[in-house]
Amino acid sequence: MTTPQLLSIQTAAVTDLPCTGSAEWWDKPWTSAFHKQAVNGRIWLGYEGLRGDQQADRKNHGGVDKALCVYEATHYPVWFATLGIDPLPAGAFGENFTVQGLPESEVCIGDVYQLGAVRVQVSQPRQPCWKLARRWRLKDFTAHVIAKGWTGFYFRVLQHGWVEAGTPFTCVERPYPQLSVAHAHAVMYHRQDDLVATAELAGCPALAGSWKDALWQRVEGPARP
Repeated sequence: MTTPQLLSIQTAAVTDLPCTGSAEWWDKPWTSAFHKQAVNGRIWLGYEGLRGDQQADRKNHGGVDKALCVYEATHYPVWFATLGIDPLPAGAFGENFTVQGLPESEVCIGDVYQLGAVRVQVSQPRQPCWKLARRWRLKDFTAHVIAKGWTGFYFRVLQHGWVEAGTPFTCVERPYPQLSVAHAHAVMYHRQDDLVATAELAGCPALAGSWKDALWQRVEGPARP
């Protein structure tokens, strides 16, 4: 088995992006830090993310449970073939870490990885929003990603430090091997009537708080007056 590796690191500042004047559905002004650019050399990773990286929508992005967005590089050739987007560079999904060897089917909620002096933990699958479709001007792109389950995932940071592309990942803890990122994604999006699986996932201590709240609300049902 190939050792998982950090292939590239991307960051971006929040930018106001104008429309181009066309009549297309996607052509409207928007504010985003989705256009990530590669980092050369090492960069400091703190408990809320990489130094210099920003999020336009702090309500739904960023914070300690979503300090780093991670995406698996081996998915990229499939998107080339099925969507005809070329080039599709590292960071195309708005991810901070483009990695090899950490697909959603093999990574579990609560996994702890050592990356040099840094230690990170898987907190939740990524929930792609409309900005993915807007970035690549493909109306159904977000829906395609959700349907396939290749969403990526988030790390929380347990130990801060410097990170650099080319560093291998070492899995040092796997407390919930039954709760892969792919399984969690399926429960959230495709198995909404499976309340047993929903309750099991919601009860995972390592799961991000926003996911716990959403899943427990599903289990408990609508609020009573």
